[in-house]
Amino acid sequence: MSGVAWRCRAIGAALFMLVLLLDQGSKYWILHVLDLPERVSVPVLPVFSLTMVWNRAITFGMLGGLAGMGRIVFTVAALAVVLGLTVWLARTTRPWVAGGLGAVMGGAIGNVIDRLHYGAVVDFIHLHAFGHSFYVFNLADASIDCGVAILLFDGLIERRGLAGAGQER
Repeated sequence: MSGVAWRCRAIGAALFMLVLLLDQGSKYWILHVLDLPERVSVPVLPVFSLTMVWNRAITFGMLGGLAGMGRIVFTVAALAVVLGLTVWLARTTRPWVAGGLGAVMGGAIGNVIDRLHYGAVVDFIHLHAFGHSFYVFNLADASIDCGVAILLFDGLIERRGLAGAGQER
């Protein structure tokens, strides 16, 4: 294994663990220290509250009609995605890609842990401004979004580089 590949795997593994630990630590604090399920919502800033939501669906409440089957379907799907991303991580030699993959995998596993432990994902970050309320999410969701954004950006840059290289010939 080359030094670059090993370094990329280490970056991915480190981001995976960091996201997973921060996500699960924040959820523990929300549930067991702040006791947000009892308090329901705690204003923090004029545009930010901690608001308890048990998310039994996926992003933006999609596929919430699956009822009890959702827990199984979403868990299996997330684990399959993480398995595929693990293969991608093992093959990449791009540090940014490795970091993005680690962030997505850490977030996905964080939400899987919630589904298995609570039957739903613990969401609590609530942004709102000027009468608009945005979806309530958690650190795992934010990490998944950031990781996907990194992967998309890297793909666009890579594609541009390949297109540019082809034109120079």
